[in-house]
Amino acid sequence: MVKYKRRNVEKAIVMALRDLGGSASRKQIRRTIAENEYDGLIYEEVYYTKKAKTGMYSPFLFDFNFGLKNLQSVGYVEKLKRNQDVVLSDLGRSADLTNYPTEEQQKIIATYWDKKNTLRAERNKAKKITDADKEEAVDSDDEQDSADNDWKTQLLGQIKRFSPAKFESFSRLLISKMGVSIDKIKGVQLSGDHGIDGFGYFRSDEFRTSRVAIQCKRYTSGAVGESEIRDFKGTMDSFNAEYGIFVTTSYYTDTAKKTAIQGNRTVTLIDGQELTDLIEKYQLHIKPVTTYALDDYYFEKD
Repeated sequence: MVKYKRRNVEKAIVMALRDLGGSASRKQIRRTIAENEYDGLIYEEVYYTKKAKTGMYSPFLFDFNFGLKNLQSVGYVEKLKRNQDVVLSDLGRSADLTNYPTEEQQKIIATYWDKKNTLRAERNKAKKITDADKEEAVDSDDEQDSADNDWKTQLLGQIKRFSPAKFESFSRLLISKMGVSIDKIKGVQLSGDHGIDGFGYFRSDEFRTSRVAIQCKRYTSGAVGESEIRDFKGTMDSFNAEYGIFVTTSYYTDTAKKTAIQGNRTVTLIDGQELTDLIEKYQLHIKPVTTYALDDYYFEKD
């Protein structure tokens, strides 16, 4: 298993934002970094999780959140706002990243964190944080982002423990929530004998009904490759399916992604991260919990 080693990720953030048109959610930025391997970061590193006292956490997310603050301090991104997209500044759009951070930028960043650390010290008077926990702590502005990542990490970990039969059933349930009507004969009873894990019909807004083939792969590690997608597309032909949906708890290689969109029959790829997003969107066997975090406003000195 590839493990993430702590590092500076600001260049990758800027590169992703430029690719996304200069404005995107934190989730979109992380996903774009992972898919495009910006600044040498790969998918498994971005989504690597580590066990901590309070559960699983993402070391990359820790560097990511701090990186955003560093970019804000040097003027590469506009002022960060809770629950809003991260926006590149004009400087961030055009700056040469070759020598980032320069000596001057390092001084600016250091000054910024000196001030933040003073505020954090005030906060820690009300909430004790041990030395062992400091590495996992995040600024209050990032707590919601971190909490969202934590429960989805736990969710994906539990799904990876499903039996193959339960994962197939779960995937069909999710896809049915997305608007596909599962065929109880072709889509369930006969799926195991024909190399697919589901079959159904999708009716579009234009009253056109399309045949949909479904394939599920519960991987605990490694990526789904080109051969798996090519085999699935071959099976789609025997069902005369117009398009397919491939669901995995892992991720896809670049060649798998290219194969999925080649030819007349395309395949929609759903990886582990998107899978948890869809579960959230359709509220599939989860219960929403609302919580709040105090802003720095409450900790500023007079």
